[in-house]
Amino acid sequence: MNQTKIYGHRGVKGTYPENTILSFKEAILQGVDGIELDVHMTLDGEIVVIHDESLNRTTDGSGFVKDRTLDEIKRFSAGRNFTTFPNFKESWVQETVPTLKEVLQLLAPFDIELNIELKTYIFPYKGIEEKTLALVSEYGNSRKVIYSSFHLPTLLRLKQLDSSVNIAWLLHDKFSHLSDYINSLNLEALHLHKDYVLTYEDSLHDIHPFIRAWTVNNQVEINKLLDMQVEAIITDYPSLAIANRDKRIAPVE
Repeated sequence: MNQTKIYGHRGVKGTYPENTILSFKEAILQGVDGIELDVHMTLDGEIVVIHDESLNRTTDGSGFVKDRTLDEIKRFSAGRNFTTFPNFKESWVQETVPTLKEVLQLLAPFDIELNIELKTYIFPYKGIEEKTLALVSEYGNSRKVIYSSFHLPTLLRLKQLDSSVNIAWLLHDKFSHLSDYINSLNLEALHLHKDYVLTYEDSLHDIHPFIRAWTVNNQVEINKLLDMQVEAIITDYPSLAIANRDKRIAPVE
């Protein structure tokens, strides 16, 4: 029986500035099986790791990522807006929005899976699929990479570019006959909102091994999903999920 994997959501989003090198380093230290991150494309065609289309929430900059060059984006702090976090240190202010290349280089020595979510459902970012695949090919160190998106055409384009890639469809709301989508679209997994998985557990029974559930931060829900033996749990608090999982597999003395 394969144990459920624990993915750090945007690194360790619950306690560190999301989608930063600092947050990814902490996720590695906590022992995650995988890291989930988000990518957008800059005005000058660089792939950067940030959740929102805009810089406003997670940095001290403003405007859309698509309207700024990488050099402009790098001038903003990706840590300053997280001063209310208990672990905040002044050094966080030096964190910048990382490029995907920088994150891949950070992960190079570690046997950690990577989930790259392409944020293409608002702005299309022409060429983002090709650029992302090229970066992973060059700097991915042959690790397992899963490409996910809410925007199905992005996933299909990725498969057209490279039939061997792992694609996962992100869903928030209920769909019927999900196994048919898995088979007909050649999906490696479905990334389903945890409320969807927990509400419709019985109807999803046959595809539990194909489910990564997001974003699971409640201990009771973590345990329920571990009981269901889903493929992975994506969480803001990976140390909590890892501790819960490891308690279950610890040998009885």
